[in-house]
Amino acid sequence: QVQLVESGGGLVEDGGSPRLSCVASGRSFSLFAMGWFRQAPGKEREFVSGISRGGNTNYADSVKGRFTISRDNAKNTVYLQMNSLKVEDTAVYSCAARFSIGSGYIPSTYDLWGQGTQVTVSS
Repeated sequence: QVQLVESGGGLVEDGGSPRLSCVASGRSFSLFAMGWFRQAPGKEREFVSGISRGGNTNYADSVKGRFTISRDNAKNTVYLQMNSLKVEDTAVYSCAARFSIGSGYIPSTYDLWGQGTQVTVSS
């Protein structure tokens, strides 16, 4: 059973550049497409970024040009580098995995989820 554990969240100043990490247990990491989602209080969970098995990436328009997703299969880890953070980026960020070639936008298509890490951006 693969488990996902996120880290790297916390309180960040407006304009800050934290990096989130998501480590997967098990030996099947390279077979998963990975995604990052976020959920702010009172809002629906939304897609942030995804990366396919082969490293193709996609982003929500709201983070395009500011966030970068990457993966290191040797370390069973997917990263989310967040730059130029804004107050509206405040949310719980969760990584997710799905057993497919490509990543996707819809949360229900993912098979595994981490517990999430809080990112709070202060002005």
